[in-house]
Amino acid sequence: QVQLVESGGGLVQAGGSLRLSCAASGRSFRRYAMGWFRQAPGKEREFAATINWSGGSTYYSDSVKGRFTISRDNAKNTVYLEMNNLKPEDTAVYYCAAKPSGGNYYRVTEYDYWGQGTQVTVSS
Repeated sequence: QVQLVESGGGLVQAGGSLRLSCAASGRSFRRYAMGWFRQAPGKEREFAATINWSGGSTYYSDSVKGRFTISRDNAKNTVYLEMNNLKPEDTAVYYCAAKPSGGNYYRVTEYDYWGQGTQVTVSS
């Protein structure tokens, strides 16, 4: 069982930066790959970034590649999403999620545990 709590969202101007954090409870955190997803109003939840259990492999959606960086600190049971050069279209609720290794990292249904989400709003 893993419980996830996101933080770090807020209001930022276009071109600005934010760093999201996701704190996980449970001793099994390092067994899981971690992902960040986002959901804009009226749209489906979409994949943004993922990182494997060790932090050695990361993948990004085309829409965030080159601007966002996912990382994790297994000693602190925390995963991060550093977001730079933010755009108004990045406005969404951002969720972190945990999944067992393997499978398709971009699919919502592959993830077993979800946080409550944190709002990111980018003004133009």
